[in-house]
Amino acid sequence: MDELLAHLSASPSHGSAPFAVAVRNDPDAPVVVSAGADVVLLVNAYTGQVIGDGGTLRPFFRTITDWHRWIGRAPGQARDVARSISGAANLAFLVLLVSGSYLWLPRVWSWRTVRPLVWFRWAGTPRARHFNWHHVVALWCFVPLLVIIASGVVMSYAWANALVYRVAGETPPAPQARPTSDRSAARNDAAPAPSSAVDAAWNGAKAFAPADWETLTLRTPGPRDVAVTVTIDSGTGGQPQRRGQLTIDRATGAVVKWEPFSTNSPGRRLRTYLRFGHTGEVFGLAGQTIAGLASLGALALGYTGLSLAIRRLRARV
Repeated sequence: MDELLAHLSASPSHGSAPFAVAVRNDPDAPVVVSAGADVVLLVNAYTGQVIGDGGTLRPFFRTITDWHRWIGRAPGQARDVARSISGAANLAFLVLLVSGSYLWLPRVWSWRTVRPLVWFRWAGTPRARHFNWHHVVALWCFVPLLVIIASGVVMSYAWANALVYRVAGETPPAPQARPTSDRSAARNDAAPAPSSAVDAAWNGAKAFAPADWETLTLRTPGPRDVAVTVTIDSGTGGQPQRRGQLTIDRATGAVVKWEPFSTNSPGRRLRTYLRFGHTGEVFGLAGQTIAGLASLGALALGYTGLSLAIRRLRARV
């Protein structure tokens, strides 16, 4: 780790000192160095050479994420407006999902009334097909969509975020200011700690980590820091229940503090579960697959709902 950080700091292709270095428990995997929100480098773990920046897929997904969050990378005040529009649309979607499910509940619960809602029917008129598809998709996607949309509301609105902590019986934490570009730049320019201290802490973290660890992420300390923090992740990266933060003395490598997920307050744990429940990552690959299928189901709900609405409007006109 000493040699890696020294090599990166001296590399003209890097330009700024790294502040997060992630190493996977795989001898063939590259080291991932993060130097800001948009600067990610893949580094050969044996030579220290920068071998890539994630290719074309990383900026592609960054663009999609920006559109999802604030309708593109709008700067300054325009981004706040876009965020408000996105949050309002998400809240409206929640109202549609809950009210629509209530409206279409069968008056009499029996297999005869429920059977048409269980699976897709392809025969009949377009209106009959869309009516059936709308109900079938709603039935199968209701629970995952409710989690995805409700967690989106929590991330969009301060009152919803505070409600999560109140439900857990806690006082909501004070809102944190969003990081500015000036802060990010200052963070990127921070110099790494002397290599001897980093290496001692890194070796201590590897000795402390369980045998099934997946990723160790070192946060390079500043010159005056007496401790180093290393995140130990035994999951897929989006499973907070399998992650913890280790604080190590930078000079001796001795463990100062270990904070697994279970040490967080109930409100904090619930809020974190909602964050990664939004993408399904909290349940690993199976959860992400279900979240992806439910998102496709949301498109089907929108298409069939518009189709039915247009047909009703035409009949009235």
